[in-house]
Amino acid sequence: MEATTKTTSSTTIELTGSFENDILSGLTASPKRLSSVYFYDEKGSQLFEEICDLDEYYLTRKETEILQRSAHEIIDTLPMNTHLVELGSGSSRKTRILLEAALASFDETRYSPIDVSVEILEQTSNDLSRRYPDLKIEAVADRYEVGLEKLLQNDQSPDCVMWLGSSIGNLTRQEATLFMYKVRQELGPEDSFLLGVDLRKNADILEPAYDDARGVTAAFNLNLLTRINRELGGQFQHEQFQHKAIYNDTEGRIEMYLISLEDQDVWIEGLDRFISFSKDEKILTEYSYKYSQTEIKTLAELSGFRVQKQWFDENHWFSLNFFKPI
Repeated sequence: MEATTKTTSSTTIELTGSFENDILSGLTASPKRLSSVYFYDEKGSQLFEEICDLDEYYLTRKETEILQRSAHEIIDTLPMNTHLVELGSGSSRKTRILLEAALASFDETRYSPIDVSVEILEQTSNDLSRRYPDLKIEAVADRYEVGLEKLLQNDQSPDCVMWLGSSIGNLTRQEATLFMYKVRQELGPEDSFLLGVDLRKNADILEPAYDDARGVTAAFNLNLLTRINRELGGQFQHEQFQHKAIYNDTEGRIEMYLISLEDQDVWIEGLDRFISFSKDEKILTEYSYKYSQTEIKTLAELSGFRVQKQWFDENHWFSLNFFKPI
C-alpha cells in the first residue's frame, strides 16, 4: 500500500502500511493468523460501533460508566493544557466525555487521535471540529508507534497518551509489556498514560461479548475476508468459514477464530497464489487478554511505569488505569 495524505481544515492524515505482506505471512504461517489491526477498515469500524451497542458487549457500557462518573477527576489529575493523544480512537464517542471535561478545565485543549482507518478518522475529526470549535485537532492515520513518534518527538507540552477500550488485550502479555515500554521511551516525567484494561471474569460473561446472538461480531470477524477479497483480489466465500470465540481460562484470554468448514484452496490474486485450508483449520484473528490487579501492576512495572490511580465500574468488570513514568 502506498502512503496517502488527506487534509481537512483541522486535520492532517497520513497512512503507511504493509497489508499485503502481513496477509501473506499470516496465511502461510502454521497455525494461520491474521492481525486484528486489519479489522478496522471503514466497514469494520462501522461494525465495531454496532458491537459496542450490543447487550452482550459490556465493555463499552462499563467504561462509559467510569468516564461519566470520573472524567473531571481524571482531567484534574493532569497538568494544565495537557496534550491528549489517543490510540485507536475510532469514532471517539467515549472520548468526548473526557474532551468536554478538558475543554471545561484547560485554557487550550489539544487532541490528537491516532487510528489505522483513514475514513473513520477523517469523519470523526470533522465531527469533533463541528461539535467543539475550540478543540485543536491533529489526527494521524498510522500504526500507533509511528503516530506517537510523529506527534511527540517535538512536543513541548505535557502529554497524556490514552488507550481506551480494551485493545491492550489484543497483545500477548509479552507484546503488551514491550509496547508499553516503547511508549514509555517517548514520554517525559510530566507525561502520563491512561489505559483501559478489561478484568478477569467468568466465561459465561466473556464469551457472549465476543459471539453475540445477532451475529454482529461474526460479521466483524468475517469482514477480514471481505477486505482481502477487495484489496488483494481474494476469492474467499463467507459461507465456507465460521466465526468462533472461546475463553481460555488458563491464559486469561478470549481467542477468536475463523474456521474453514471444508477442505479448500482459496485464490488470492494480489499474492499470486492459492492458500490451502483443511476442514476445521483455524485462522486466529484476535486474542483479548483479561487482567487481574496483580497483572496490571506487573505490566506497569515491567514497562517503566507505576500505577498512580485506578477507576472501576460498579461491578469491577473494567478498569481505567493512570500510569506515570518511573
